[in-house]
Amino acid sequence: MTTSLNFNHTNSDRCNTCLLAAIDIGTNSIHMVVVEIDKTLLTFTIINRKKDTVRLGEREAKTRKLTTEAIERAIASLKRCKDLATSLKVDHIVAIATSATREAPNGQDFIQRVLLEVGIQVDLISGYEEARRIYLGVLSGMDFQDRPHVIIDIGGGSTEIILADVHEPRFLSSTKVGAVRLTEELITTDPVGEIEFANLRAYVRGMLERPINELRCQLGDNEQPQLVGTSGTIETLMTINALQKLGEVPNPLQGYRMGRKEVKDLVKKFASMTYEERLKISGMSDKRAEIIVAGGVILVEAMAMLTLDNITVCERALREGMIVDWMLTHKLIEDRLCYQGKVRHRSVYQIAQKYQVNIKYSERVAQFAQSLFEQLKGILHNWGTEEWELLWAATILHKCGLYVSHSAYHKHSYYLIRNAELLGFTELELETIANLARYHRKSIPKKKHEPYSKLPDTYRKIVKQLSTILRLAVALNSRQIGVIKTVECKYDKENEKLYLYLIPTDSNDDCALELWNLDYNKLVFENEFGVKVVAILNQISIC
Repeated sequence: MTTSLNFNHTNSDRCNTCLLAAIDIGTNSIHMVVVEIDKTLLTFTIINRKKDTVRLGEREAKTRKLTTEAIERAIASLKRCKDLATSLKVDHIVAIATSATREAPNGQDFIQRVLLEVGIQVDLISGYEEARRIYLGVLSGMDFQDRPHVIIDIGGGSTEIILADVHEPRFLSSTKVGAVRLTEELITTDPVGEIEFANLRAYVRGMLERPINELRCQLGDNEQPQLVGTSGTIETLMTINALQKLGEVPNPLQGYRMGRKEVKDLVKKFASMTYEERLKISGMSDKRAEIIVAGGVILVEAMAMLTLDNITVCERALREGMIVDWMLTHKLIEDRLCYQGKVRHRSVYQIAQKYQVNIKYSERVAQFAQSLFEQLKGILHNWGTEEWELLWAATILHKCGLYVSHSAYHKHSYYLIRNAELLGFTELELETIANLARYHRKSIPKKKHEPYSKLPDTYRKIVKQLSTILRLAVALNSRQIGVIKTVECKYDKENEKLYLYLIPTDSNDDCALELWNLDYNKLVFENEFGVKVVAILNQISIC
């Protein structure tokens, strides 16, 4: 979801441009970038940046909840971001939260407070979705040519490692090793003792072993990828290296290259120094000095395991990827990134194939669901394109639970969808899709059902209303062979009746099973929308 700010622009030039602010709420810092999007050239220009180190990942020892102090720091920072966006007359704000919020038991409470106190809708995204958006950000700022690239982004709570080319990300991973996380959990000495440093390295290798092995399996026999690094840890290492080698920091830093041995030597040196000594190094900030050893170890071990000797920095990453994703979603990009614009559909079909869904049947149900959705829009509901995409995904996957068992398969569908690596969706959208599939049959949504009850009010309403449309679409395809060709809706407002005119594919087919299932499932729809459903086959009323 996007937070829109309504301003009346007097400059006619703004018709072809818009200002977008992207906010990344991470474990260590809150970053905001403000860009001007040129709708004619389909490009964006960065006009402002803001960063606050708030350490949101600070947790209560026993409960693992975000601390009250960390939440207050984050909200204060977000208020400053909102004030800056307002002063710049930004048209839209997109905000996402990652590892710290994702893992905290009170993460959703924090998001709700941000909405109420700051007025910004924050989307929680999965680690895989975070990796995908990092890829989009890097792709927008680098020429991949025909060579595969490994992208590493070292955050406060997680590290994303990606294998990609100019067409698509071949492999996405997110591992729970981050500069803040490891510093808090594994470093107790200052300077870092030899045994502790060895344990830190061993732990990182163990955590990265699986994703890096899986990544290597995606490489061709003769492919040698280029390593690209993003994030504060890598930019700090590059800055310090440049100052020591060149006496100045290149402007921009983008494209600066550093060897593995140089990285290793710097990290080893940092580990042998106290915090106060690291703080005196030119190019080192006070907050970065606290976590640079852990972040540096992640990079050193990753480079060694990947057997890559050099790394190139890219200053574009997650925030810029959020902007590219927004442009894709709003159909502003249709050239070399058009493939990425279809990521939701491709991801849904990939999961459908994985769980052996009958694609033709699901697509037929989706056609009926869309027909009902569009015909009833503005009459019984006011949902739009974004909500239809959630219903579409749920429709394609509503029977994936059969892969586990026929018994209560709708519940299995919920579990499989919720834990699938569906790209292009936020965590809240994934939860909504899973709930829509869950309630296409049997029980209606109830507050005692925990996953449903935890949804925000608007999303509970989406589930309640759109799941009833899915029920009708499923009923109209009971035999899974397309016996009903089309359905036409006519609403009699005065008598509160909804007529469904059904046209069979074969005029001799009485569609008895479909009509029986429709009669059985229509009650949930009738109760939700306060109408009486009357089905008519070949102009003959049967209800």
